Amino acid sequence: MKKFNSVKEELLFIGSKHDNFVSPHIVVEFAKNPDTCLHSKFEWNDTKAGHEYRIYQARKIISLELQVVGNEKKQVLTRIFVSLQDDRSPEKGYRLVTDVLADENLRNQFLDEALVELIRIKNKYKSLIELVNIFKAIDKVNEKTEQGR
Repeated sequence: MKKFNSVKEELLFIGSKHDNFVSPHIVVEFAKNPDTCLHSKFEWNDTKAGHEYRIYQARKIISLELQVVGNEKKQVLTRIFVSLQDDRSPEKGYRLVTDVLADENLRNQFLDEALVELIRIKNKYKSLIELVNIFKAIDKVNEKTEQGR
């Protein structure tokens, strides 16, 4: 097999062999070879990997738990817990969304993170003219938030 110098080269190679499509299953299979750049990006110790996967599953469960909020006329589903950027380390975790919204500093951090994510989405999909009004609304909220601080 040809030796590649980077993960990017290996991913492009894998894609070239599968109609420019790359799936996680194919990548893991390729990465099993210890001579690949991708190999070092995976945990191959099954005991440790099993524990890490259960941590991943727990994160998904926590972040998907929902509650209904609002009144009889207008109800929405919202997350019970959120993870702020400062909370993303092994010894930290998730906060009650009600606590975040009640604390001005945490709420501002939550809003800033939301705007960063929305701008990232806007940049990714800016070629879709059907979304132009949504993008204008994102820009308006972002400008208003920056002016308010």
